[in-house]
Parts: sequence; C-alpha cells; structure tokens
Amino acid sequence: MLVENRKKHVGEIPTSSMADIAFLLLVFFLVTTTIDMDKGLGIVLPAEGQETEVSKKNITNILINAQNKVMIDKEIVDVSAIKPLIKQKITANDKLIVSLKTAPQTSYETYLKVVDQLKLANATRISIANQ
Repeated sequence: MLVENRKKHVGEIPTSSMADIAFLLLVFFLVTTTIDMDKGLGIVLPAEGQETEVSKKNITNILINAQNKVMIDKEIVDVSAIKPLIKQKITANDKLIVSLKTAPQTSYETYLKVVDQLKLANATRISIANQ
C-alpha cells in the first residue's frame, strides 16, 4: 500500500479583485453622497442701481452699536422687545421699511438675533445699511 502525502488545502480568500471592489465602493459613495451647503440668510438683494426715494415716515432705523446695544429710533431696547415694537409699527404703517445698521465691532450673534426678531415680526422690507 502506497501512502501518498497529501497536502492539506488551506482555504484562501481571493484578493485579486479587492482593489476593484474598493474602487467601486469609493465611486459609489462619492456619487451618492450629498454635501449640505450653508444656506445663510435668505435675503434678496436688489440689482445695482435700483435706488428709490422713500419718505422718512416709512422708515424705522435700528442701530446696533459696538457694545451690542440695540436702538430703535434713538431709544435703547432689549433684543426681545424688537418683535412687538416692529409688529406694532407695521400694523400702523404697512409700507414700513426697517433700516438695520451695525457698527463694525458688532457681534454676528447679536446681528442674527435682531434679524430673527424682525422675521418673527413679519417685517418683509428690511434695508441693511452700509457704512
């Protein structure tokens, strides 16, 4: 009787197509992944040169100074008081334009709080004044 030496076959994982599979997975995830873009403030800016004269009685000025204090028509108010004041002014004058002006040192957080209060007061005509 002849006894033959048999080698035990060890199972192997075929790795020749691993690179192809990894590449296909990479392409799949790159194509199907969406990247969220920052929306920012939803403000529609007019085209350059569209300037119209507005009556002073239709304008309410909001100023934010360097210490983040808010003034509405030369009266210092709290940020939470902006909504009722502007809502009252809009009901009295439906053509009201809110002019918002800030100092260069004003914090962005305060600016956003004021804009949020204006949106809550349904102020649709907001003019952002520049220096």
